[in-house]
Amino acid sequence: AFDGLKAARADPIADRSPHIRPPSALSLHLALYQIVYRTDPRDRILLHNCPVTAGASVRTHPPLPPSTHCNHSRITPRILKNMAFPRLKRAYLALLAAFVVGNSDDAAAFVSAQGEEDAYNLRVMFVNEFPDATIDLYWENHAYAADHPDRRVLEARIPPRGGWHASETFVGHEFSYDLDGKRHYILQRKPKAHVQQQFHVLAGDDHGIHVRCTLEREPESLVGLASPHLDIMVRPSWAPRGASRFLELVREKYYDGVALNRVVPGFLTQFGIARDPEQRRRWDEKPIADDAETRKFVPGHFSFAGSDVDSRTTEVFVVMPGTDREQLDYFGTESWETPFATLAAPAEMSVLTKIYDGYGDMEPWGEGPDPDKIYDVDGYTKYLPENFPKLDYIGRCFIMDEEGAGDLSVEL
Repeated sequence: AFDGLKAARADPIADRSPHIRPPSALSLHLALYQIVYRTDPRDRILLHNCPVTAGASVRTHPPLPPSTHCNHSRITPRILKNMAFPRLKRAYLALLAAFVVGNSDDAAAFVSAQGEEDAYNLRVMFVNEFPDATIDLYWENHAYAADHPDRRVLEARIPPRGGWHASETFVGHEFSYDLDGKRHYILQRKPKAHVQQQFHVLAGDDHGIHVRCTLEREPESLVGLASPHLDIMVRPSWAPRGASRFLELVREKYYDGVALNRVVPGFLTQFGIARDPEQRRRWDEKPIADDAETRKFVPGHFSFAGSDVDSRTTEVFVVMPGTDREQLDYFGTESWETPFATLAAPAEMSVLTKIYDGYGDMEPWGEGPDPDKIYDVDGYTKYLPENFPKLDYIGRCFIMDEEGAGDLSVEL
């Protein structure tokens, strides 16, 4: 950085060109521009807001894009305001420390802006939940015209079935991806939740991801049922973290063989304590953050259960048919209760109406299974079969579009 600065200060062209502003600001800009072009190309957008005036004879490589609306003497706060990456800020501050800037307002803006970093910077996670489509994610640079080669820069290639990419950006920036000839744009907004990270599931128009959970014991009568299975449409746009976690657990076969351990007519059915003690211990140590958005519950909606902020792990519940309006309005009053999926058919036509509900709620509201005892090592081998022999169990859960498609080798 210092070598580049010295070279810029010593460049005699700066004294010859009538188009160049005073060298104090210009030299700082040129030095940092050269540094950035040796780093990630995504960062270039941060400096193109105020390039060298068109026609100025300044030796730079690659060439600076032309502009006719720029005041180089005010470049510092203008660039810093949109600066998204801490390493660029540190580089700029290092140059300032080594360079005497004649504008005290610029220096003061730099100092005050250090405390505003969290207001502009965002961590963002992208997850690809498609069964077989690799997604090319692009960094949109609106400082360029639509036909400019740097207007849209490839950020990452994200593999399917839970492949992910993490990045840093800033509020107001856009990413995009193309799916089946249609481009989808993702605008980064200020997070509403307490977690300063955006979480996006790349799901196109989000018509739903179909998950089927079979029952170990199919109903004796199928009269009035749309299906003998739990057919679930996962909706990532409703609750991206919850939807992604559920799909991840389905792919891990976590729900295969689990008990429908809490069945209360007119209220809910709850499940999600794995049959394998080691599997449930491992996932119980991986809670996810709450989703920022919520929506009104209706019968057939699925949500994770929880006990506190950011406590969701594996247990989910589905709202039963016949649940009254007062209870429906009460669902969602806790931050972790956010619908992430719904039954494919109306709840009153689903297999929920056929599962065994004779044990009622868990204590102290009923005589149903105690979740703490299910979590014991012998929860499935002794406690449940000896005390609750009529419970229904899930056979297996799978994503319909991935069934029979074979395993994909995903390298992250």
